[in-house]
Amino acid sequence: MTMTPEQADWFSATFGRLVSNVETVLLGKTFVVRLSFTALLSSGHLLLEDFPGTGKTSLARAMAQSVDGISSRIQFTPDLLPGDITGVSIYDQGTNRFDFHGGPIFANIVLADEINRASPKTQAALLEVMEEGNVTVDGITHPAGSPFMVIATQNPIEQAGTYRLPEAQLDRFIMKASIGYPDHASTVRILEGAGTPAHAATVPAVATADTINEMAALARTVHVDPSINDYVSRLVDASRNAVEVRLGVSVRGALALIRTSKTLAAAAGRHYVIPDDVKALAEPVLAHRLILDAEAEFDGVTASSVIGQILLETPPPSDRQAV
Repeated sequence: MTMTPEQADWFSATFGRLVSNVETVLLGKTFVVRLSFTALLSSGHLLLEDFPGTGKTSLARAMAQSVDGISSRIQFTPDLLPGDITGVSIYDQGTNRFDFHGGPIFANIVLADEINRASPKTQAALLEVMEEGNVTVDGITHPAGSPFMVIATQNPIEQAGTYRLPEAQLDRFIMKASIGYPDHASTVRILEGAGTPAHAATVPAVATADTINEMAALARTVHVDPSINDYVSRLVDASRNAVEVRLGVSVRGALALIRTSKTLAAAAGRHYVIPDDVKALAEPVLAHRLILDAEAEFDGVTASSVIGQILLETPPPSDRQAV
């Protein structure tokens, strides 16, 4: 079943309320808030590479409050163990059995702060839950929250003592973005509210968890013309053939671009995807999946610039078949 125009209007209105609600806390960052909700409603996860103090924790908390959900924060450190994330089974002498005590991963919005500071073994503890929404401990599978989203952060400046995320885990993040510092007007507004601690700022719930699940299911019904699929396939092929790239975009990356484009189309009040949806999301969805040639990196080439060049050289479809 394909989304109807009426359903697209409802989706767009609800999406707008969610974004406006979070913007009362994260001032002047409409684009990244829209990206964050696009990732959530595409059943994906978000990687934020940004400086300390730019509002990453506030974003995760406000998103969870907006959907009447639970948020948690995990500070990744070199001594963090997988059980500190997933939880552990503890023996209860009274009942003569092991009881599972869930870790902070059991929430709707999980902020994995400075994820690259933990060991690869601890980072890998997130792989199953990010892909399947489940955690397996001692052979028993426990479902995570629904909706469920991981917002992981990395500091782009301080790299001492960090472990680079492996390609398999980077591929699990549906998109990568950056909040960045606020502009002058937003900074002034933030300073005017300096008397209120950041952790005390709250926003009202404007949707329920069931509403988010309904929206996510509805986004999957957005119509995608065969010409759009062909366009995305050509973009992905171009990333693999680019001379600056050692490893191009995977099939998972192509699927992620289609999924997020569907959500973005619905957020704009459309029940079909247009090439502009794909173009708007190509850089945040695809760039972090590229592995550049060492010589190209030395010359200052970035993954974002490669994606930008691919968009320029790959013509989009000129028409759309009737829905």
